[in-house]
Amino acid sequence: MKDPASPVCRTISTLLSRIGDKWTVLVVSALADGPKRFNQLRREIPSVSQRMLTLTFRNLERDGLVSRTVTPSIPPRVDYELTVLGHSLNGPLGALEQWALNHVRDIHDAHDRFDAERREDSIAA
Repeated sequence: MKDPASPVCRTISTLLSRIGDKWTVLVVSALADGPKRFNQLRREIPSVSQRMLTLTFRNLERDGLVSRTVTPSIPPRVDYELTVLGHSLNGPLGALEQWALNHVRDIHDAHDRFDAERREDSIAA
């Protein structure tokens, strides 16, 4: 696992990049309470573009985290929902969200200390 060139490490890195992506996190969170249509998700995540939402769904579907159901109608109805695997991601994402909420002040304080030290170093130089 410590060798970045190993196939296992590359696979894990790719997977973590995908599930750590902000759009993935937002989509998985939005689908946690049940299936939704594309435009419903666009309204819930207004900062995501249609293209990015489409790409995110495609990747999540490919990874087995989201299923896509097309209901023949005019216009066709397309629903997206988390698979069992996708639902299993909610726990870890929720834990990360809670960690971030618990430590946001600590992180901001660290930023302030770091920035103040850099300012002092540049003044002294």
